[in-house]
Amino acid sequence: MAISDQRGLIVGEDGLARPEWAAHDGLLREYYDTEWGMPVRDEQGLFERLSLEGFQAGLSWATVLRKRPAFRQAFAGFDPDTVAAFGQPEVERLMGNAEIIRNRRKIESVINNARATVELRGSGGLAELIWSYRPERTPEPKCVDEVPSTSEESEALAKALKKAGFTFVGPTTVFALMEAVGIVDTNIIGAHRRGASGIWD
Repeated sequence: MAISDQRGLIVGEDGLARPEWAAHDGLLREYYDTEWGMPVRDEQGLFERLSLEGFQAGLSWATVLRKRPAFRQAFAGFDPDTVAAFGQPEVERLMGNAEIIRNRRKIESVINNARATVELRGSGGLAELIWSYRPERTPEPKCVDEVPSTSEESEALAKALKKAGFTFVGPTTVFALMEAVGIVDTNIIGAHRRGASGIWD
């Protein structure tokens, strides 16, 4: 039986402490245990995660994660060059795909952001831009109420991405990206994945 504590962590039957969002659903638990917060430094990987965070806006992450295989198929594995070449026929095809989240603005944003990603290569690239906003220190939340949803760095990175032509990149979405790819570690102290990225002590 899972046991919740005052920090907002839930200790599972395996004895490991996880945040509530990762404690009950098997898919989310596996994602948290193996992927969330681990460093992603390649262009395609970051483009995919930025795209999925955009789709997540207003929805649950579980919904997006369950549809991730379909998203990958629909968006050519999130290869920026391929997606950048999508036009109106591809938009209509994607709008007819019941396996993904059919939101025209979000679909068009992914295509737009693919083009912006390709354009960024002339000035260092997407990975260099995103990782340049790694803070000097990471948050050290002692309980769930201390876990931030934005930061000065996420606000600055959101502005930089918008300046580079990206859309659906508000400070909250960007902060969620920074958490997911290891730029910050917002694990509550005591969670079994705290420090797992190897970037922060």
